[in-house]
Amino acid sequence: MQLTRTDVVDAAVALLDEYGLADLSMRRLATSLGVAPGALYWHVANKQALLGAVADRILLRAAATDLPAEDEWDARLLAVAGALRDALLSHRDGAEVVAASLAARQVSVPIRDRLAEPVRAAGLAEDEADPAALAVLHFVLGATTDEQSRMQLDSLGALPDDEGPVALGTDAAAGFALGLTLFVDGIRHRVRTLER
Repeated sequence: MQLTRTDVVDAAVALLDEYGLADLSMRRLATSLGVAPGALYWHVANKQALLGAVADRILLRAAATDLPAEDEWDARLLAVAGALRDALLSHRDGAEVVAASLAARQVSVPIRDRLAEPVRAAGLAEDEADPAALAVLHFVLGATTDEQSRMQLDSLGALPDDEGPVALGTDAAAGFALGLTLFVDGIRHRVRTLER
């Protein structure tokens, strides 16, 4: 069987889910595929490019989410941000992989543009819409990275008893929803200020 880039990314995602980012190495990936490590470099230039492909796979799920039918910009922004959080949480260390790949400019899925569209629809000018979308993106990545880190600590028994799974799930979801609401309120306030 001929190895394809899709095979490589599929195997990398499976290893990420099983072992986490810290243990996702090119050597382990090659072993799981039954090839020499050098064979991987026909499909990805290096580990950072591999992580970019994994990040794209994660982000495609968020980018493919259907937006609400209503024309309200805030509902669309909440839907994109919520879909992004869900996509990140669907893979172990998903937020960390995506954040690192975005910083390294290794991501091709235009998730920031997807967040900027409803912000523009709110009435912000281009020079403010893009930074606002970036701020929302950073919030989603940061909140989700924190949530995933705490879940991993909890699975190792490293969290205090009063911060177990029930509190983790409830607080993380509620905190995320509140944070997004504050962004929406801030954008709405900024638009009103500019209209005066």
